Amino acid sequence: MTPVHFSFTSAFALGLMGLAFHRAHLLSALLCLEGLMLSLFIALALWALQLEATGFSAAPMLLLAFSACEASAGLALMVATARTHGTDRLQNLNLLQC
Repeated sequence: MTPVHFSFTSAFALGLMGLAFHRAHLLSALLCLEGLMLSLFIALALWALQLEATGFSAAPMLLLAFSACEASAGLALMVATARTHGTDRLQNLNLLQC
Protein backbone atom coordinates (compact mmCIF):
# COMPACT_ATOMS: atom_id res chain seq x y z
CA MET A 1 0.00 0.00 0.00
CA THR A 2 1.42 3.35 -1.00
CA PRO A 3 1.67 6.19 1.54
CA VAL A 4 -1.03 8.11 -0.34
CA HIS A 5 -3.48 5.22 -0.08
CA PHE A 6 -2.57 4.70 3.55
CA SER A 7 -3.22 8.36 4.39
CA PHE A 8 -6.66 8.37 2.77
CA THR A 9 -7.58 5.05 4.31
CA SER A 10 -6.49 6.23 7.74
CA ALA A 11 -8.36 9.55 7.30
CA PHE A 12 -11.52 7.64 6.42
CA ALA A 13 -11.05 5.26 9.34
CA LEU A 14 -10.44 8.13 11.78
CA GLY A 15 -13.58 9.88 10.59
CA LEU A 16 -15.58 6.68 10.93
CA MET A 17 -14.23 6.01 14.42
CA GLY A 18 -14.95 9.60 15.43
CA LEU A 19 -18.51 9.22 14.20
CA ALA A 20 -18.94 5.92 16.01
CA PHE A 21 -17.32 6.75 19.35
CA HIS A 22 -17.55 10.53 19.82
CA ARG A 23 -21.23 11.35 19.45
CA ALA A 24 -21.67 13.96 22.16
CA HIS A 25 -22.71 16.88 19.97
CA LEU A 26 -24.44 17.08 16.62
CA LEU A 27 -21.73 19.41 15.33
CA SER A 28 -18.99 16.85 16.02
CA ALA A 29 -20.98 14.18 14.19
CA LEU A 30 -21.41 16.51 11.21
CA LEU A 31 -17.69 17.31 11.19
CA CYS A 32 -16.86 13.59 11.17
CA LEU A 33 -19.23 13.10 8.23
CA GLU A 34 -17.53 15.95 6.39
CA GLY A 35 -14.14 14.36 7.05
CA LEU A 36 -15.42 11.10 5.59
CA MET A 37 -16.74 12.85 2.50
CA LEU A 38 -13.53 14.83 2.03
CA SER A 39 -11.37 11.71 2.19
CA LEU A 40 -13.69 9.94 -0.27
CA PHE A 41 -13.60 12.93 -2.63
CA ILE A 42 -9.82 13.12 -2.66
CA ALA A 43 -9.49 9.36 -3.07
CA LEU A 44 -11.94 9.31 -6.00
CA ALA A 45 -10.25 12.29 -7.64
CA LEU A 46 -6.81 10.70 -7.37
CA TRP A 47 -8.16 7.39 -8.61
CA ALA A 48 -9.66 9.10 -11.68
CA LEU A 49 -6.34 10.83 -12.33
CA GLN A 50 -4.37 7.59 -11.99
CA LEU A 51 -6.68 5.70 -14.35
CA GLU A 52 -6.77 8.62 -16.82
CA ALA A 53 -10.43 7.89 -17.45
CA THR A 54 -12.38 10.89 -18.70
CA GLY A 55 -15.74 9.21 -18.13
CA PHE A 56 -15.02 8.68 -14.45
CA SER A 57 -13.88 12.25 -13.80
CA ALA A 58 -17.45 13.42 -13.10
CA ALA A 59 -17.86 11.11 -10.09
CA PRO A 60 -15.78 13.22 -7.64
CA MET A 61 -17.72 16.34 -8.60
CA LEU A 62 -21.00 14.53 -8.08
CA LEU A 63 -19.81 13.34 -4.68
CA LEU A 64 -18.76 16.90 -3.82
CA ALA A 65 -22.21 18.22 -4.79
CA PHE A 66 -23.96 15.61 -2.64
CA SER A 67 -21.56 16.39 0.19
CA ALA A 68 -22.46 20.08 0.03
CA CYS A 69 -26.17 19.22 0.10
CA GLU A 70 -25.60 16.93 3.08
CA ALA A 71 -23.69 19.64 4.92
CA SER A 72 -26.37 22.26 4.36
CA ALA A 73 -29.14 19.89 5.46
CA GLY A 74 -27.14 18.91 8.54
CA LEU A 75 -26.51 22.52 9.53
CA ALA A 76 -30.19 23.36 9.02
CA LEU A 77 -31.15 20.45 11.29
CA MET A 78 -28.61 21.56 13.87
CA VAL A 79 -29.97 25.11 13.90
CA ALA A 80 -33.53 23.79 14.20
CA THR A 81 -32.66 21.50 17.11
CA ALA A 82 -30.65 24.22 18.84
CA ARG A 83 -33.64 26.54 18.61
CA THR A 84 -36.17 24.01 19.86
CA HIS A 85 -34.07 22.14 22.46
CA GLY A 86 -31.59 24.84 23.39
CA THR A 87 -28.54 22.63 22.76
CA ASP A 88 -27.05 20.39 20.12
CA ARG A 89 -26.20 17.52 22.46
CA LEU A 90 -27.37 14.24 20.98
CA GLN A 91 -28.23 12.77 24.38
CA ASN A 92 -30.95 15.37 24.91
CA LEU A 93 -32.72 14.51 21.66
CA ASN A 94 -35.51 11.99 22.05
CA LEU A 95 -36.79 10.76 18.71
CA LEU A 96 -39.90 9.18 20.25
CA GLN A 97 -41.10 12.52 21.64
CA CYS A 98 -43.10 14.77 19.32
